[in-house]
Order: sequence, then structure tokens, then C-alpha cells
Amino acid sequence: MTKHFINLDDLANDDLQQIIDQAITLKKQHKAGEISNALKNKTLAMIFDKSSTRTRVSFEAGMTQLGGHALFLSDRDIQLGRGEPIVDSAIVISSMVDAVMMRVSSHDDINTFAQHSSVPIINALSDESHPCQLLADMMTYQEHSGPIKGKTVAWIGDGNNMCHTYMQAAKVFGFTLNIATPKGYEPKQSFVDKYADCINLHNDAQTACQEADLIVTDVWASMGQEDEQKKRELAFKDFQVNTKLMVNAKSEAMFMHCLPAHRGEEVSANVIDGKQSLVWDAAENRLHAQKALLLFLLG
Repeated sequence: MTKHFINLDDLANDDLQQIIDQAITLKKQHKAGEISNALKNKTLAMIFDKSSTRTRVSFEAGMTQLGGHALFLSDRDIQLGRGEPIVDSAIVISSMVDAVMMRVSSHDDINTFAQHSSVPIINALSDESHPCQLLADMMTYQEHSGPIKGKTVAWIGDGNNMCHTYMQAAKVFGFTLNIATPKGYEPKQSFVDKYADCINLHNDAQTACQEADLIVTDVWASMGQEDEQKKRELAFKDFQVNTKLMVNAKSEAMFMHCLPAHRGEEVSANVIDGKQSLVWDAAENRLHAQKALLLFLLG
């Protein structure tokens, strides 16, 4: 049966741990100048309906480093969901490539594509979740502080797709997730119900950060929500991750952000550019975590 990676908890903890351990090994090999042709003659189709910096660069560079080829397909290049039904596109594209990475707005579109694809599908971001970022984040935490099992993570800000994926990660990796959002910006109720055992919901950022080992945030207005920017700035004004907030966490607590970041909004410059920040390591680790994921899915 074809394996897909659409939500983080599609895979068991053991599989995710195997991918992360492999990613750390691949990173060391890359830094040492070792060359791999593990995916020689393999092609990854990369389907985008949103622009992206890290996702495109990391998957394209990753396929090259493994000896394979990545094919960039924007919504200007193909007929996905416009002139051609998604089902038809899935059947045709998957008959020609070895894997498909999708960064599209609709999570339902990714599921539909996967149901009719003969090759592995990777969710590289949807309106519901962002599992590739969590692979990189979990890898980064492990590199710096060891296993995240039993730790406390504070999510500060919007109950968005990144928040949803941290909820999935809490269950799979065995940590407690304190979520602090303004009223009206909580994560989807279906996620709250499903992951209730691993999460604590707050409307106060200071409380959520108490004794946290890791603090994570994201932009206040995600792509496509630009018209809500002013309204959100008012709602989120007490949810900036700054030094005042970080002092509530453990002294050795780390900070992460999936990028792009807006300094002076969701995070202060001295936090994201400070010594507790793992942001740049996590961004680079997208490359290595996704290489390990591709190797896992393509066997």
C-alpha cells in the first residue's frame, strides 16, 4: 500500500523517530561532503498554489542532493482544479513521477489527490496542517536538548495550521502543549476534541509559558488573511513573544518560529535573533528532515 504523509500522526512514533534520526545522520554526511545517489532517476513533482521560500528551496535542493530531480509546478503551469478535475490530475501526474509534494490551500484537495495517486503524497502545507515543519522542529529540538518526550511546549498566538500540527506532535511525541490564543482565535474544535489529552487551552500567554521548555509562535495573519491584519494586531497585542514572556519559561527554554517572521509583531527582534532562538537551525533542518522523509516514503 502506498504510504502518504498528509498529517503528522499518519505515521507512528517509531517511524517519525526513524525519520528524525536519519535526518540527523544525513545532515552530518552532507556537512562532511559525502555524496548520495539514493534517489537517482527519481522525480518529485512539487505542486504549489501558494508561493514559498523554504518549502521550494528545501525540497528542490534535497532531491538534487539525493541524486534525483524536482519538478516545480505552480498553478500557472498546470490545470489543477481549474480546467481539469483533481482526480484526473492525480491519476496522470502520479503515473509519471515517483512522489508528489503539495503546498496548496485546501487540505481536502490533498486528501482527494492522495486517494487517486499511485505514488506517495506529501503535504508541504495546507490550511489545516504543516507536518514537514514539525519534522524539522522536532529534529532541531532533539539536536539541541535531547528527546522532547515529557517536556512542556507553549504555543503562543493563532490557533492555525501550525498550532494544529503541534497538537498532533504532542500526541505522537508525548509532550504537553499549552496553547495561548486570544478569544475567538482558538484552534479548530475538531482538533481540540481529538487531542484533548495532550493540550491545555489558555487565553493568557504568561500562564501558558510557565515552566515551558520550548516556546513557539507564528505570524498573526497568515497568507490570505492580509485584510485582517489591523484587526488581528489589536486582538494579539498581548501575545508577542518577547523577553518579558520568555522569563516565565525555564531558563534554558528555546524559541521556534516556522518563518517568515514579522519582528515587532508576533516576536521581538531580541528573541528571534537571540541566543535562545533555534529558528535558523529549524529552517535549515527542513532540508535534511524532508530528505529523510523522501527516503522513508520511497523505501
